Amino acid sequence: MSQTEVIDQATLDDSITAWALAARGGDPDAVEQFVRALHRDVLRYVAHLCADPQAVDDLAQDTFLRALGSLHRFEGRSSARSWLLSIARRAVIDRYRYAAARPRLSDVPDWQLAIELAQPQDLPGFDDGIALLDLLAGLPDERREAFILTQLLGLPYAEAAEVSDCPVGTVRSRVARARATLMDLLAEAEEPLPRAEHAALVAA
Repeated sequence: MSQTEVIDQATLDDSITAWALAARGGDPDAVEQFVRALHRDVLRYVAHLCADPQAVDDLAQDTFLRALGSLHRFEGRSSARSWLLSIARRAVIDRYRYAAARPRLSDVPDWQLAIELAQPQDLPGFDDGIALLDLLAGLPDERREAFILTQLLGLPYAEAAEVSDCPVGTVRSRVARARATLMDLLAEAEEPLPRAEHAALVAA
């Protein structure tokens, strides 16, 4: 993320936090702005955390219902984005707990389908047919979450640590390891096929 993008993200976060505070005061336009600004981020985040793509929309709705019901307690000490993503994380955890208490009827679909629908298109550095999701799927869960929070959703490391309930240093370490793994995967994907394998593909 460039310096300009960091500044733009910080400015947007300030605006979102201001909308949340205005919404707390009963401004209906601020409520609409707040929800619209963070709806896509919430979808992407719960899709990453949730194993059931069909549940993503319900979880996002649950997240906003919880947030709007708790706005009177939001004081703006952290950004509204990180506050909302923390609520989203709790909504997913609660759903897991509820599901664990019920008999499982069948295997749930992979989380990748839902996050693929919510992810941005044309991400620089992931072109030439290399899907970002395929690469992210190769990461351990905790590193994938840290990478998505900081590199895709744009949270500062301190706020990502707050959302993930772990130290800032742990988030930095996870992101660094995720980047290293992704670079290795990219390098592997860009290596030319061995001659015999290439010939077999051409023949096919």
